[in-house]
Amino acid sequence: MADRMQGGVAIVTGGGTGIGAAVVRQLADRGVKCVINYATSRDDAEALAAEIGNGSIAVQADIVDDAACRSLAKAAVDNFGRIDFLVNNSGRTKFANHEDLDALDAEDFVDIYRLNTVAAFQMIRACAPAMRDGPMSAVVSVASVAGVFGMGSSVAYACSKGALITMTKSLARVLAPAIRVNAVAPGYVGTGWFEKRLGEEGFTKLNARIAASVPMAMATMAPDVAAPIVALLDPAMRAVTGELTMVDAGGHLDVALTRRPGKEG
Repeated sequence: MADRMQGGVAIVTGGGTGIGAAVVRQLADRGVKCVINYATSRDDAEALAAEIGNGSIAVQADIVDDAACRSLAKAAVDNFGRIDFLVNNSGRTKFANHEDLDALDAEDFVDIYRLNTVAAFQMIRACAPAMRDGPMSAVVSVASVAGVFGMGSSVAYACSKGALITMTKSLARVLAPAIRVNAVAPGYVGTGWFEKRLGEEGFTKLNARIAASVPMAMATMAPDVAAPIVALLDPAMRAVTGELTMVDAGGHLDVALTRRPGKEG
């Protein structure tokens, strides 16, 4: 039986590294060509496009800029004639203790919101015209458990991801029935970001500590998050829109009882 996603075209923001790169690889396995967006990670994005070898392309665009979002969507249409899938994966944070109310200023909030929330909206708006007439159009945005529980790296980050979750519901309503809009909410994800900062030994110890703290006794890795993203894009999920899928190895099952904002580490 032919794969339902075969021949589709996807834009993946922040697609050169981490979760984004894992999404690109899994989409390619399903026969999807990808526009691998990057802001600064040119070498990673271009290497990934070469690795896949299915005609996928790497395209630089700082999606904080609305014009860049529209140019990115145009690049997909110009190269492939269509856009079927959009994965809003790009994001940023600033680490700040939740209890220190002076750790963040207005510019920190604006800077984080611009990429985590506003840029995701701009990308959906830029892609919507090309996606409206497609047979399997779907968007998945990468939120966070921080946006559900008000925890994580900073108050501003948690707020931006909470706004992204609400936006998912709003746009799922207004873009139906042409475009499905869903989100995933990862908890800890063991990416190269942690390994570079902690070293191999520190990264291994962190993963073991995380695994000991969640019901599924595992440290979630980028492919573990990519899998539900790709599943939500699959046309087989045609009845699913406006949903948030938690991807944290079950950590959310007791997080509200065991953690306080600012104490999660």
